Amino acid sequence: MNDLLRRARALRCDPGDPGQAFRHRLGVGLAVAVLILVLSLLR
Repeated sequence: MNDLLRRARALRCDPGDPGQAFRHRLGVGLAVAVLILVLSLLR
């Protein structure tokens, strides 16, 4: 569990630039969406 939390913190991005934060969140969101799509197609 601690390893999972550590990895989640590593993915977190808190830059001062709102544009960079948006791009990071968009990239993470798209990666999660693609992972869900792939897993649903494999079922």
